Amino acid sequence: MIGAIVYQLTRNLTTEEIQKSGFDAYFVDHTTGIYPVSAAGVPFTAAYLQSKGDPITDISEDMGAEQKARTTYDNILRFCDDADVRDPIRFLREREIVHFQRFGECMRMIQDDLDYKNFYAYNPSFDKR
Repeated sequence: MIGAIVYQLTRNLTTEEIQKSGFDAYFVDHTTGIYPVSAAGVPFTAAYLQSKGDPITDISEDMGAEQKARTTYDNILRFCDDADVRDPIRFLREREIVHFQRFGECMRMIQDDLDYKNFYAYNPSFDKR
C-alpha cells in the first residue's frame, strides 16, 4: 500500500517539482520506481527479519515490529494533510494495532501452555520440562 501511495504521489511530477522537493537524488537512482528505504535513505535488508526459533523471543520481536510500524504511521499522520494519503495510513495504523493485540494473545497462550515457573529462562523449542 505504501508503494502505491508513493507511486500515486510521484507519477506526474515535473523535473522542476522533483528538484524543488528534494526528490532529485532518489529520482536519479530509481526514477519514480519503488525502492524500499527508510526515511533516512537506508535500504531495506532481510537482516530486519528476525527469527530465533524460540516462540517467546519471536513473538516479542513481532510485537515490537508492530509497535514500530504503528509509530511510523503516527509520525506520517503528523506531517501529512492529504486525505488520499491519510486514509490508507490510518487503515494501516489500525491494522498494526490489531496485529499487536493478536500477537499479545499468542504470547499469553504460549505462556499458559508452558506451565513453568520461569518461562523466560528456557527455550520451549529445545528445553524439556
